[in-house]
Amino acid sequence: MFQDCRGLPLTTVSGQAVAAFDHAVDSYLGYRVDMPERVAEVFAADPDFVLAHCLMGYLLLMGFRSDTLGAARTALAAARQGNATAREKAHAQALAHWIEGDPDQAVAVWDDILRQHPHDILAFRLAHFVNFWSGRPQAMLASVLSVERHWSDALPGFVAILGCRCFAHEEAGSYLQAENAGREAVRLDPTDLWAAHGVAHVLEMTGRRLEGIAWVEGLQSGWSAGNNLKHHLWWHQAMYHLELGDFAKVLERYDAGFRDLASPLTGIAPDLYIDVQNAASMLFRLRRHGVDVGDRWAELADKAETRIGDCQSAFTLPHWMMALAATGRDQAAASMLSGMRDFAAGEQPIARLVAEVALPVTEAVLANGQGRHADAVAAMRLVIGEMHRMGGSHAQQDVLEQVFLDSALKAGADRDARMLLQRVAGRNPIPPERRRGYAMAAGLL
Repeated sequence: MFQDCRGLPLTTVSGQAVAAFDHAVDSYLGYRVDMPERVAEVFAADPDFVLAHCLMGYLLLMGFRSDTLGAARTALAAARQGNATAREKAHAQALAHWIEGDPDQAVAVWDDILRQHPHDILAFRLAHFVNFWSGRPQAMLASVLSVERHWSDALPGFVAILGCRCFAHEEAGSYLQAENAGREAVRLDPTDLWAAHGVAHVLEMTGRRLEGIAWVEGLQSGWSAGNNLKHHLWWHQAMYHLELGDFAKVLERYDAGFRDLASPLTGIAPDLYIDVQNAASMLFRLRRHGVDVGDRWAELADKAETRIGDCQSAFTLPHWMMALAATGRDQAAASMLSGMRDFAAGEQPIARLVAEVALPVTEAVLANGQGRHADAVAAMRLVIGEMHRMGGSHAQQDVLEQVFLDSALKAGADRDARMLLQRVAGRNPIPPERRRGYAMAAGLL
């Protein structure tokens, strides 16, 4: 029986396969663009490597695309054919739950794995990922607290634990603890994107815009091997510039940074969920401030039309609708809502999430774009406290709160606008008067 670099047993045929697998896991933890090549090296060393097939299935699902579900099922079938340890079989079971639209059960399996094997960094990082995209920061934090006592900097992957500690504390509102963990992770590995991202969130939530710009600027030279997460960091940098009122710089970062259509990363995955969220949310904010964004909405709307009926990422759905509404594609928007309703008729937990939260929020986004502001307020009012279930950080969810505020102001619904201002004042340490998306409303009301 071979062991990985953290001492966990692996069912495989050679030390070469183990080394390749460790290398692939490192790529996953580090958000590296060479992930496909590293996975290919694992299968070249051992085509029947059970946990490698699980990893392949996980990677396919992390893109939140319905057209990858078939390939993920193929990976699951391959994982179930070989001999395996109980831990490896549990990974296959988690993969099966996720494929079938029940990520909560997948997390439950990973949590069981971690109770017995707290050094299983793959189970830990996957639980962190799914808990985040399910709107559960307290579960993210509980996971970190349950395993971190078993870790030290003597174990490979320790920086990933620190990075997750940072982001979990940040989303739970413990900004000092978050920043300390994130800065320590970046000190140990200046190329670590997830820890850099966690600190960027802290700086966003605590209103340190100039420091945030410098933070991203000072680290980005080390991100040449990084994947699209660096786009999200450039989005954060643009968010700081937005708060400073430097709209020209925001558009520069848009075109040459987080939505660079000539970038090889964008070319590989032109409709990646996180990139779409970055782009649409920024264009919506700019439009609220009267900034001419040219034809930038059009390419997003083109891609939105090709993804109608794909509801694997609940949080991305209202962002697709922003593009369709902004370009006046009413027929495509109606088709998108119809596809969401069809999906929401299913019985999987993800279908219920779309039915209960994503659908009314997406309807509100369309109503806002069409000038039906009272309808937008009515659609969104009852689920405003449930939007976190779609996932996304506080910084990302903010754009949906701005949709509601924008509609309430334009509909003359002062009570709803005040409710929203109270909500954001209670959830963000920076008062609305110091936040560009809320200052005007705070002054009026």
